[in-house]
Amino acid sequence: MNKGELIDAIAAHSKLTKADSGRALDATIETIEKALKKGDRVALVGFGSFTVTKRAARIGRNPQTGKEIKIPAKKVVKFKAGTDLAKKVK
Repeated sequence: MNKGELIDAIAAHSKLTKADSGRALDATIETIEKALKKGDRVALVGFGSFTVTKRAARIGRNPQTGKEIKIPAKKVVKFKAGTDLAKKVK
């Protein structure tokens, strides 16, 4: 499902217009992004939680040449599914 299909599904389920559904989805995504940028954890009960963790620097290999390369440390976003979501997907 892409963003357009998700907006269509939200509009159909909530009886909002597609434009309102699109704005609501954009606002939700933007709010989650801002919270994660500040380092906050975003938990949606029953759905899951988003967190930011640090990935340590490490040595990797260039797959074309086999030469070692240094991969710098960085922050990554992780998602952990909630119990309800995990049960429904099962």
